[in-house]
Amino acid sequence: MTILSRYIAMAWLRLLALCLGSFVAVYLVLDMMDKIPRFIRAGGSGVDILRFFVWKLPEMVGQTASFSILMATLLTLGMFSRNSEIIAMRSCGISLLRISFPMLFLGLAASFVLLLNAELVVPGSYERMERIERVDIRKQGVNAVFRRNNIWFRSDNQILQAHLFDPQTKVLRGVTLWKLDASMNPTNRIDAGSAEFHDGRWTLKDVVTKDFSQGHGYVAQRARSMDVALNLKLDDLRVLDNNADNLSYRKLKEYADNLQNGGYQAFRYLTMMHTKLSGPFAAFVMVILGIPFAFRNSRSGGAALGIGASIGIGFAYFVVNAMLLSYGRSGVLPPLVAAWGANIIFCLGGVWLAMTVRN
Repeated sequence: MTILSRYIAMAWLRLLALCLGSFVAVYLVLDMMDKIPRFIRAGGSGVDILRFFVWKLPEMVGQTASFSILMATLLTLGMFSRNSEIIAMRSCGISLLRISFPMLFLGLAASFVLLLNAELVVPGSYERMERIERVDIRKQGVNAVFRRNNIWFRSDNQILQAHLFDPQTKVLRGVTLWKLDASMNPTNRIDAGSAEFHDGRWTLKDVVTKDFSQGHGYVAQRARSMDVALNLKLDDLRVLDNNADNLSYRKLKEYADNLQNGGYQAFRYLTMMHTKLSGPFAAFVMVILGIPFAFRNSRSGGAALGIGASIGIGFAYFVVNAMLLSYGRSGVLPPLVAAWGANIIFCLGGVWLAMTVRN
């Protein structure tokens, strides 16, 4: 790496650290103002509250990094322009692409770091954060139940319905299991008070079996327990949580595949799955878009322009991305197109701006 590349890279990294630290701090303060009063009323200790927010930091970094990278890019080039450093570089025969290369490289590297953060760090930190809030702060205990009414799941010729799931004890409550024939007519119904997951299989408790295969009426039998072959994993139930965005790409893919194999639509989870990959690369797109925008306004570059442009571009990206993701989750657009659409649109916009910059 040349001296010039190191100089540009260090300037960009310093401003990125400043922007990212500022946004995370603002995010943290606002979240604390919202949650700390409720945690105190619930009887949470200061140490537990502090641990909760520490484990939430990876999620905060992931959500604010792209906007921070955009602002760091605009501010870096704005600072160079204000100090006439861009003119000095150009007078020495250095092209605009050569000036931009260190920021493009760092933006791409940051995207891969954010991808690793979203895939490896955030899922684990989110589970710890949820446990601290539910068990240590709210004192709900390990047997606290996450209520999810009307859980439905289809596996081959079986349809399961349950009232709620306890992720700590791995127990489904209020279970009804229908077995169907090739014409989708019920041949057997099993009602159970609970279903427990052990050693990779489900065991029904307090079972009542009703056999409809006789052609009229049914024959009822009771049993204390019964093992059933059901292609239902614990992760399939955990993903039903409203915060499924914090699950990894692999977990979302498993659940989406399971839904599709059962004959159900999985637009929502397929869109979320592709977003796990497209989201981190928004950071690189912000660099591609920010560099030509800063060069086009080099004469008036500065902190005010950089901050204003960052807010405008970031807001536009957020609106377009949210709109496309909503279309993808509802099935209007293919999930892959919905997840990557905003990145492609703004990347092409950055390329067009770069082509219009006067060398």
